[in-house]
Order: sequence, then C-alpha cells, then structure tokens
Amino acid sequence: MQNTFKMIDVGDKPITHRVAVASGEISVGAGAFKLIRDKELPKGDALILAEIAGITGAKKAYEMIPLCHPMGLDYVKIITELDAENHKIIVTCFASTHAKTGIEMEALAGVKGALLTIWDLTKMVEPNLNIGNVRLLAKSGGKKGLWLNPNGVSHTVLKAIQPQIEQVLSGRKSVVITLSDRASRGEYEDQSGVILKEILLSYGAEISDYAVIPDDKETIKSKIQSSIKSLTPDLIICTGGTGVSKRDVTPEAVGELFEKKIPGVGELIRSDGAKYTTLSWSSRAVAGIVGKTLIVTLPGNPKAVREAMSALMPKLIPHLIKITQNLS
Repeated sequence: MQNTFKMIDVGDKPITHRVAVASGEISVGAGAFKLIRDKELPKGDALILAEIAGITGAKKAYEMIPLCHPMGLDYVKIITELDAENHKIIVTCFASTHAKTGIEMEALAGVKGALLTIWDLTKMVEPNLNIGNVRLLAKSGGKKGLWLNPNGVSHTVLKAIQPQIEQVLSGRKSVVITLSDRASRGEYEDQSGVILKEILLSYGAEISDYAVIPDDKETIKSKIQSSIKSLTPDLIICTGGTGVSKRDVTPEAVGELFEKKIPGVGELIRSDGAKYTTLSWSSRAVAGIVGKTLIVTLPGNPKAVREAMSALMPKLIPHLIKITQNLS
C-alpha cells in the first residue's frame, strides 16, 4: 500500500538565503494584561520568558511537525508588543537561515511557542484566554522569491525582509564589459551586463562605461587598456568568455594584463556556484589587478552572474578595491 504522505526531497535544490516573518496574538483580559505589563504575574515576567520560548520553538519546529526539515537557523528574534486598548499581546517572530527549503514553519513555531508560554504563565490568574490571528507575514528566498501577506505588512517587516543595501561601492567608478560574439552582432540582447550594472548600482557604484564586444583576445585587451587609461576606474567586471569553448578567451586576454593575480576570487566563484550546479566547476573565471584597477571576470549566464555577485558582494570586492588603491 502506497503512503499518502511524503517528505519532499530537497537534496538537489540550491542553498539560498531564506527569511520569514510571522505573527500572532493572545487576548488576556484587563486584569491579566495589567499584571503582564507590570511584571507582576506569580510565575514571573511573561514577556521575557515568551521571547526565550519563541526562540526555542523556532529551533524545535522539525521535532513537532512530521514532514518539516531540520534547519540550521542563522537568526531568530521574538518581539512582544502590548496592545492596551484590546488587552492583547502581539508576538512577531523574525527567522533567517541559508538553506535549501523555506523557514516559514520555524517562524510560525516561534510565534506559537511564545504565545503558549504567555498562556501558561497567565492561566492561573485568567483562564479565559484566546490565541488568534497566527499568520505568515512575509518570506523570501528560493525560486519563488519574495512573498508578502496580501493583507499588508508593516514597515518594520518590510525592512526585515528587504534590508537596505549598504552603499559599499559609493563613489567607486566601475566599467562593465560583456564578451559575446552574438550579442555584439545584435543577434540577441545582452542580459548579463544589464544585470551586472543593476547590481553594482544597487551598491552605490558609478557606471563609467558599459560595452558589449566580441570574444576576441586583442579586442578584449584593447578595451580594458583604453578604459583604464581614459577612465581610471576602480573596478572592471567582464561577463562571458570564461568557459572552455574555442571562443572563450577572456581569462587569457586579461591574464596578459594582470600585474597581480588574485586566484581566490575565481576559486570562490566556482565553489560557491557549485551549490547551485556542478557545471560551475567548468568556469575559468579569474581576477587580478592592473595599476589601481581591480578586474574580475564572471560567467556569461545571467543566473550565474547573480550567483557570483552574491558571493563577491558586499564584502570581498569593496575590500579588494580598498587594498588595490593602496598598492601603488
């Protein structure tokens, strides 16, 4: 007889940053509300204990829910708010992790753990309690991206689920070069370079130049040399031409220009990309320094560009630019 349930196999899914926010509330009545507010419940401070219990609840979600995957949590935060007008305690749970599956059950379990603890500490003074409005407010990460509760979410939740990107490249001049025979001939529209520009702009960079050129070694070298001479950019990022086909010559072209090579950048791009696909190991992405300009080469696939930049930003590229500026 076939089982009517199954645990979903997430083995082949990529690890991504997952965030979830959930909330719920408990109605305690006027008398109990005053005792909770004034920290005078016989069993102790309900709000502090609820926050601790909520964190524990999020950690234990997989033990309570049969088909829930065990999760290594990066962060859990429980916030309790007093609603004096309605004699309610509102609990919100923020949870995040880097994993292959979502974290909404952990956020919801955190809320329930906190609410049940408030119930346990309050029941001896007020048995007529009510837990309600437990819901997922927002989640992000994975293939489906961002989801927001259609009934609306607060600014605090939006800020948590979509944190402000730190402008770590503010004032840095950047050049984006796409290497593609077909795109340079106008046979299709460049996507990777456009995505790369958007990412750099989101971190505050100034795009000094953007070009789409053929997969030709001398053309690549000439474009980079002229960009450095005329624009003195802090950063040049090339996308495309890092594979193993006959026309993939980007590593050879930039390699002849490097005054210093930075092997770890290519290693990071490949190892981090392997979380998504083993094909990442076929990339020959490289990085190095010419004068005071940092040059990084990325794969030509738009998805691979996003993945590589998520590994290199927001820390490594700004750090390397800063070090590069001090080299000469």
